[in-house]
Order: sequence, then structure tokens, then C-alpha cells
Amino acid sequence: MKRSRFTEEQIIGILREQEAGMKTADVCRKHGISEATFYK
Repeated sequence: MKRSRFTEEQIIGILREQEAGMKTADVCRKHGISEATFYK
């Protein structure tokens, strides 16, 4: 299995940014991930 680039805590933080009202595209751009990866 492929190792994740982000720790579990980082992933939770990224999801919380989006839940707090930041646009998904902006969150993805900030962290260098694609929108497809975000929704996966």
C-alpha cells in the first residue's frame, strides 16, 4: 500500500479548513492536491 503524503492530523486540518467555509479549490491549491484527491 502506498504511504500517504499527509499525516492523519494534517488531513483532518485540511478537511476542517474546507468545512469552515474556505472554497475547495482554494484549499486544494494551498496544499498542492487535486480536487479529485480531496474528494477521495
